[in-house]
Amino acid sequence: MKLVSLAVQNFRCFKEEVFTPIEDLTTFIGKNDIGKSSLLEALEIFFNNEVVKIDSSDANIFHRDNSVVITCEFTELPTSLTLDAGATTSLANEYLLSMSETLMIQKVYDCSKQKITTEIRILAHHPTAEGVSNLLELKESELKHIVKAKGLPAKLKGNPGMRRAIWDSIENLNRQMVPIVVSGAKDERKVIWDQIEGHLPFFALFQSDRSSRDSDDEVQNPMKAAITAAIAEVQSEIEEIQCKVKEKVETIARQTHEALKTLDPNLAQKLSPEFKPPTTSKWIGLFSVNMDTEDGIPLNKRGSGVRRMVLVSFFKAEAERRLKESSRRSIIYAIEEPETAQHPNNQRILIDSFKSLANEKGCQVLLTTHSPGLAAELPAQSIRFIHKHQEELTIQAGADVFGEVAKSLGLIPDSRVKVLLCVEGPTDVTAFKYLSRALHLEDQSLPDLKRNENVAFLVLGGSTLKHWVNEHYLRQLKCPEVHIYDRDVKRYAESVQQVNQRSDGSWAVQTKKHEIESYLHPNAIRAAFDVEVEIVDHPTEGKPAVPRAFAKEYSKKIGLDSLMNDDKAKIKLAERAFPEMTAAMIRERDPDNEVEGWLRRIGQMLNGK
Repeated sequence: MKLVSLAVQNFRCFKEEVFTPIEDLTTFIGKNDIGKSSLLEALEIFFNNEVVKIDSSDANIFHRDNSVVITCEFTELPTSLTLDAGATTSLANEYLLSMSETLMIQKVYDCSKQKITTEIRILAHHPTAEGVSNLLELKESELKHIVKAKGLPAKLKGNPGMRRAIWDSIENLNRQMVPIVVSGAKDERKVIWDQIEGHLPFFALFQSDRSSRDSDDEVQNPMKAAITAAIAEVQSEIEEIQCKVKEKVETIARQTHEALKTLDPNLAQKLSPEFKPPTTSKWIGLFSVNMDTEDGIPLNKRGSGVRRMVLVSFFKAEAERRLKESSRRSIIYAIEEPETAQHPNNQRILIDSFKSLANEKGCQVLLTTHSPGLAAELPAQSIRFIHKHQEELTIQAGADVFGEVAKSLGLIPDSRVKVLLCVEGPTDVTAFKYLSRALHLEDQSLPDLKRNENVAFLVLGGSTLKHWVNEHYLRQLKCPEVHIYDRDVKRYAESVQQVNQRSDGSWAVQTKKHEIESYLHPNAIRAAFDVEVEIVDHPTEGKPAVPRAFAKEYSKKIGLDSLMNDDKAKIKLAERAFPEMTAAMIRERDPDNEVEGWLRRIGQMLNGK
């Protein structure tokens, strides 16, 4: 299951309901104490209620009641659910999806009592017509009675089938968005919720300011996340164990029940065995991993910078692992202020790891930061800007969001940065890093953009590029800018002209070829994916652009049901094909030395020429 939106109401600083879409990679940015961490902690409470537990003080003190409401919306849902009697059904068949065919789960926490209670609801486009609005609450005997009374041609066994027959017999179900309470239920609502709960994503929260206790430190937390990821990938084996244990336990329970009948028949009538498998959190809690340094000092006793290094290492390793291995259950990593106590080089490693993880199926990454510089290296569509509007907190997303961030928070200059390299998207960043590395290995007078701390990349995003150039948000950094855009978008020519008219040493170009992927060599793609792709400088009818040509061949090779989209294809090429490029390959694909010319010009800027 994939999280696609979050809404919170009456939670800490969020008095009224705030809503935000969630992407594969989502970054919450805003001033200190604006509510960034509260959103991640709301998700921790929703999924686990362990690292952060709901507390009576979490309710907004200015709100009219003491109920905290957290709503999560999901896609990529299980196709079927198996109920106790072995009957199969689906969320759609039970009318438990929203009008958008998503699953919306809402948890309401009553903070008015000393012991906080939780009500779990599914917000569904559900039948409300008289007599059929409560079918999920009815027992088998009650459903049989309705089927017989209506004379419906339905089997009198299997509740899903009988419910469907009853609903189908009604001309107007009057479906409306209503809350279906599933917590505390004793009927099939509970069974359905238990099934849904088993498909929810794992959620791992990394806080920025935890104490250094052995049980809750910046070392143990990544290791716990590793355990969580491992549990996610052996879920089917765990379910198999639970089924075998259930089978054995129920056999013993039945034998005990039969023996009890001979001793006290009345008591035996009142008892029935009920098997409760351990929750996911119980399985995770069975395991722990400790890490000591070579001199025997526990890592949680080392400095915060060293401890956060483990965080960097974990995400780098996890990104590389998930590139190689498939995962069975989705996982969400939520990290507060990943830049804390980290050298800029490590920050870049983290950012690259987050991007790689977020591009893998079944993995999402959520970040918080108050650093516009960090956010500038992330895709514009991933940014969520939290700010006050007319005394109410709002979360802004969209094409111009980073411009609003720049105006509100400013851009903090890094004294080492001498040149800003502005590109359209994150895959362009990766491409330039590997192309420059390949040429640098042959000619060290050319800058290696993968390691050079004097060059900072800025991802402007195609839809916001014109806005950035017009407003010149980077002016305050007092660094010359280099803008390199693909030729596939004609309107970029105007932005190139505007940058070139500046008098601060900035310059801009469009690629001579269609896009940066057009500079790839077919041998690099073959080495990375073992597929043959025809590379063209410019697409024509019958000869598609490189990402589309690659997507076609790669989708066929791995047996995808549908053609991989261009964005995913670009990500694959950036991460695996560009690293295979050599200087010889670049020169063969770029006989005019266009790429080398860009790098040589950047090198001259770095040398003050």
